[in-house]
Amino acid sequence: MRKSHPLRRVVLATAATVSGVVLLLSLKPSTDPGATQAAGAGGGAAAQEAAQGGAGAVVSGTMTGDAAQTQYGAVQVRITVVENKITKAEAVQAPKGGTSTQKTELAVPKLNAAVVARQSANIDTVSGATYTSEGYKKSLQSAIDKANASAGSSQGSGSAQAAGTFTGDAAQTQYGAVQVRITVAGGKITKAEAVQAPKGGTSDQKTQLSVPKLNQEAVAAGSADIDSVSGATYTSEGYKKSLQSALDKAKAGKGPSSGSGNAGGSGSSAGSAGSSGAAQAKTVTGSVEQTQYGPVQVRITVAGGKITKAEAVQAPKGGTSDQKTQLSVPKLNQEAVAAGSADIDSVSGATYTSEGYKKSLQSALDKAGV
Repeated sequence: MRKSHPLRRVVLATAATVSGVVLLLSLKPSTDPGATQAAGAGGGAAAQEAAQGGAGAVVSGTMTGDAAQTQYGAVQVRITVVENKITKAEAVQAPKGGTSTQKTELAVPKLNAAVVARQSANIDTVSGATYTSEGYKKSLQSAIDKANASAGSSQGSGSAQAAGTFTGDAAQTQYGAVQVRITVAGGKITKAEAVQAPKGGTSDQKTQLSVPKLNQEAVAAGSADIDSVSGATYTSEGYKKSLQSALDKAKAGKGPSSGSGNAGGSGSSAGSAGSSGAAQAKTVTGSVEQTQYGPVQVRITVAGGKITKAEAVQAPKGGTSDQKTQLSVPKLNQEAVAAGSADIDSVSGATYTSEGYKKSLQSALDKAGV
C-alpha cells in the first residue's frame, strides 16, 4: 500500500480550509448602510411616508387640517408639502387670551419645527401646553390625511382639481366669521364668493370694499396665495383661510355641490338613481359647531336635490338655553327646508344658536353634495 506524502496532506488540508472560509463569506448577508441608518432613525422613513400620497405618487401643495377643539380653544394646522416632504407647518388657529396666548407662543413654534423634522404627527407634546399640543397633533394628522387623499391630483400650490362647488370652513376673525365658496371647472376656480363676512357698523364698509377684490384675486390666482386688501386685514386673512379650506376640499374631491350651493339648484344630480332620475333619499349630519352656550349639530334628509327634512341633533340646553332652543330650532328647521340652503335668517333672541345651526347646516349640505 502506497503511503501519502506528509507534505501533500498539509497542502490538501490548507486548500480545504481556504475553500470553507470562502464559502462562509459568500453566504454571509451583506449589510445595507442605508437600511442600518433607517433602522437607527427610530422609524424616520416611515414617518416621512405619512406625508406622502402613496407609493409612486408625488404630492405637492398646501393642506389645512380640520380644526381640533380643545379645552382652551380651537387648534388648526396647515402644512406645505413639496414632492412628498413637509417643508412648512403653521397653526392657522390656536388658543388665545390670558395665559393661553403665552402657552400658544411657547408651544406652536416648537411644534411647527418638530413636524418638519419628524415628517409626521408623531411628535412630542410641549410641556406646559398639553391641550394645545394634542389639538395640534390631531389637526396635523388631518392635514396629512388630506395630503394622502390628494395623491392622485396633479401638483400645485393649492390648485383645485375636482369639478363642482366647494364651501370652505368658516374662519373666525376679530369682527366676525368669513366663509368662502368656490366653483371649480377644468381644474380652475371659475367663481369665488363669500357666503359669510363681517357685518354691522364699519364692518359693512370693509366687507363691501374687500370681498369683491378678494373674489377676483382668488379666480385670477387659482389659489389662496393672494394679497390682503388694505384696510381690511382681518377680513382678508379670514377669507384666505376659508378659501384654502375650500381648495383642500376640492383637491380631496370632498363635498362637491352644484350651482350656488342651493339644494334645489337646477344643475344638481345628487341623489338621483336610474335613467328615470328617481330620487333616492339620504341623510347627512353636519359638523358640530361650538357656540357660547353649547354645541349645535344639524342633520338633513335630502331627496331629488332638495332638503326634505332638517333637525338639530344637538342644541344648547340648561337654564334659559332650553327656552331659546325650543323657540329657534323649529323655525330654523322650517327655514332650511323652505330655502334649500343655509342662507336663512337668524331667529331673534337666539343669535348664537342660529349661527351655529347655519354653519352645521352648511357643513351637511357640503357633505351631501347638493
